[in-house]
Amino acid sequence: MRERDRRATSSLRSRTVAGVKQARIMQGRDIKKKENMETKSVFAGIDVSKNSLDLANTSSQGTLNVAYDDAGVRKVIRVMKRLSPALVVLEATGKLEARLVAALQAAGLPVVVVNPRQVRDFAKAKGILAKTDAIDAGVLAKFAEVIRPEVRPLPDENTKELNGYLARRHQIVEMIVAEQNRRLTAELKLKPGIDAHIKYLRQTLTDVDSELDYRVKASASWRESDNLLQSVPGVGPILSLTILAELPELGKLNRRKIAALAGVAPFCRDSGKLRGKRTVWGGRASLRSALYMGTLVGSRFNPVIRAHYLHLLKAGKCRKVALVACMRKLLTILNSIMRNRSPWNPTLFVPEGT
Repeated sequence: MRERDRRATSSLRSRTVAGVKQARIMQGRDIKKKENMETKSVFAGIDVSKNSLDLANTSSQGTLNVAYDDAGVRKVIRVMKRLSPALVVLEATGKLEARLVAALQAAGLPVVVVNPRQVRDFAKAKGILAKTDAIDAGVLAKFAEVIRPEVRPLPDENTKELNGYLARRHQIVEMIVAEQNRRLTAELKLKPGIDAHIKYLRQTLTDVDSELDYRVKASASWRESDNLLQSVPGVGPILSLTILAELPELGKLNRRKIAALAGVAPFCRDSGKLRGKRTVWGGRASLRSALYMGTLVGSRFNPVIRAHYLHLLKAGKCRKVALVACMRKLLTILNSIMRNRSPWNPTLFVPEGT
């Protein structure tokens, strides 16, 4: 009886060990097969300049240079469709890339526009210190293969136009401020010309504001979002417009990611026993400026933001640090309102220290 049990146990152990070995072998084959499939994927990079486009991909060593015109864009689309890349990466180049990105998107190609600083840091990490258009295209292709940035939906035509009008408004405001500063020290005979220019700029600013207001009211979704945002004390028309144009992700991401996009997320600087100061970094500058002004108003007239601001000051925080923390809190509130599609309700946001 014991002999029979020993044989059964030995047989079961042999079968189990054999099964484990077979499972491990199959797993190894699956990994190798997966790696081979991944190595077949092609990643492309396109360096955009004012007059030309440089293309590179991970399946070949050379680059292709074409003129940046309608014929050149069509050729790029043909080449990209033939390659069928898993990802196409371009750098943001002051909106020079907009026409090409729109064409790639219309052709159904996976395209991502990335921050040039990230690509340059990647090149330095790879030991690539030289910089030409052809080298940059190759770096972009390698960046796409290694980093694989997430493909995000690009803004539609209406959002692009709204963003353009908003950018123009910022430019006009800057020109008005510059002319007013010049007038302070200008010669007496030059002041009438400066006054005329300021008057013209103010009229242009009024026209742009009217166009922005019309575009928001003409869209049912924008109108609803604008009403939700402006229901919060401290959020005025300009902050609301800036969020609609430059932060379409509001309400779709968690509070940490949305704070990082706006540039109000604190990043640590720790190493070993060193505990450095937390600082905000990156993000969308024009959005952060508008959010700062809204928070400044909110710190006086929004009960939740004011209570949070006073609580931080009482805890010994500097005023600017407290304001940045309030910017983050205001953004979190707006993110919640846009996610739930419900207007401002102060009872849902309990002030600090109460």
